[in-house]
Parts: sequence; C-alpha cells; structure tokens
Amino acid sequence: MTGRTKEETAGVSLLGNKNVRYAADYAPELLETFPNKHPGNDYFVKFNCPEFTSLCPITGQPDFATIYISYIPGEKMVESKSLKLYLFSFRNHGDFHEDCVNIIMKDLIKLMQPKYIEVWGKFLPRGGISIDPYCNYGMPGTKWEQLAWDRLAHHDLYPEAVNNR
Repeated sequence: MTGRTKEETAGVSLLGNKNVRYAADYAPELLETFPNKHPGNDYFVKFNCPEFTSLCPITGQPDFATIYISYIPGEKMVESKSLKLYLFSFRNHGDFHEDCVNIIMKDLIKLMQPKYIEVWGKFLPRGGISIDPYCNYGMPGTKWEQLAWDRLAHHDLYPEAVNNR
C-alpha cells in the first residue's frame, strides 16, 4: 500500500493551504500530526530550522538560532509546515534561550508522545557570547529513557570551533 488515506491526513490542514495566517506570538495550537505508518520501526526524524528567532525577555532584542529537533516517532508524527509556523510564532515571544528549547520539546511531547526527542538551540552570539541549550526526553520505563540519559551525559563532549558560526 502506498500513499495516505483521507482519514490519515484528516488532521493536516495547513499543508497546501494558501491562506495561512502567521501567528503574532507563541501559538502551540498550530501544531498538527499525522499517523506514523511505521510505528514498529525505530528511526530518527530530524528537522533543522536555521531561521529561528525570539526576543530577549529583558531587552526585547532579537535572538537568532538554528534549532535542531530530532525524534523517534511513536504513533504520531509532527507535520512539517505546522512545525514551521509554530517555530515562527516565537518571533515576537520573549523568553530566554533555555526556555525556548524546553518549551518546544514539551509542546512536541504533548502533541505526539514520541519514543525519544531532543531539541538543541544553537544561538548566534549577542554581546560576545553564544548560548547553545540542549534538552531531551525518553519515554519513561522504556529503553528510550536510558538513551536520553546517555545522550545528555555525553552531549557536546567535543564542542566545535568558534569560527563555524
């Protein structure tokens, strides 16, 4: 069997919609899912979002980042256009870098209950310092919980050179 049925794509309303509205502030309700046709297979889905922006909650200055989202899906998967619009909704949202990546991760866990997920924000320097928060989650009571701990414990052991930004 190939393709998707109308029932499988019933929750996807933004993809192909030419009348999409861009949210003015944080909008988790934009996120949409579709069924994973391969829930018995363990595989990574990775999104690289190089145009993420948010605002400093104190100064109101813009912060720019690449957000990396990697997850091992369970029964549901996030639809990419809805994810793009959701990430865009942070454009006028004032929060610290660490908060942004944790909010993104928690919203995606609530949305699709993945087996495993990690979110890494690589923010451009402002004031001479960059901040690169990383968070992850493995489904409790499964092998994915141990994977989350292992990846966190060994995360960024070999940081890149500063000249790559």
